[in-house]
Amino acid sequence: MAELKIIGLLLLLLGGAVGGAAVMTWFERRVLGIWQDRLGPNRVGPFGIVLVAADMLKLLGKHDWVPPFADRPVFIFAPTAIVVAMLLGFAVVPYAPNVMVIDMNIGLLFFLGMTSIAVYSVLLGGLASHNKYSLLGGLRSAAQMVSYEVFMGLSLMGVVMLTGSFSLIDIVLAQEDLWFAVTQPLGLFVFVIAGLAESHRLPFDLPEAEHELTAGFHTEYGGMKFAMFMLGEYLGLILISCMITTLFLGGWQGPWLPPLVWFPIKTLAVILFFILLRAAIPRPRYDQLMSLGWKVMLPITLINLVVTGGVALWLSEGGF
Repeated sequence: MAELKIIGLLLLLLGGAVGGAAVMTWFERRVLGIWQDRLGPNRVGPFGIVLVAADMLKLLGKHDWVPPFADRPVFIFAPTAIVVAMLLGFAVVPYAPNVMVIDMNIGLLFFLGMTSIAVYSVLLGGLASHNKYSLLGGLRSAAQMVSYEVFMGLSLMGVVMLTGSFSLIDIVLAQEDLWFAVTQPLGLFVFVIAGLAESHRLPFDLPEAEHELTAGFHTEYGGMKFAMFMLGEYLGLILISCMITTLFLGGWQGPWLPPLVWFPIKTLAVILFFILLRAAIPRPRYDQLMSLGWKVMLPITLINLVVTGGVALWLSEGGF
């Protein structure tokens, strides 16, 4: 029975994650349209929702072409890697009490590991294409994602200090009285910025940078391979939003409503914030992005670590 429950949860998670990422393509355009005082998708079906199916059919119907000058095995593998890594990251997210694929005592480390593997997808896609724009996009992405992984990991060490565990369930339970968004505001700030950079969402989509690199690392991709890159990007957005909810917003906890209602409400609010951020902030230059990481994000994370460590030590010795 336990195995059947896990298999059912896996299928539900897979369908929900992939379906949610597909609907996100419509939801983002619709929200941006409202935000910018225009209609957005509104022709195909109610509020344009059937546009999701139209986009999927268009991508499925495109010819599966591999450039003759590309490194074929690596070119085909690259878009698969990011989707697999992002889907594996969902396995450790606690959606409600006893509703998760696996409860690992190193769940947080597993999540960080999966986001690190996603770097290889973008880098390999850029290198295998044998295109100068793809190469520059891949190298940019590698530098950006590896750099911001440092700050992402360090920003979570304050949460680990206060919880005393890498288990995501323990972290959620530790926020029963007060969310870590209140006690760890610097950690939350850095994690949000690092999450944007890791998923190369606007305004940090410089690995793609249509205005200067055509389409960056996926310039030579089309059809289902391009769709998998886009799927991986939206899965990354949803995963980062789930982790912000889990680590800083109390996870499934909340008054009145059931846990399985609170978690998606909080996650959707974070996703909406990311979408509106895209419409409100211009894209920086690449050197400004890297300077922001090493000259601003790194000092903030170190200050947060020192202050949190001092407070934790003071409280362990009796405080007042």
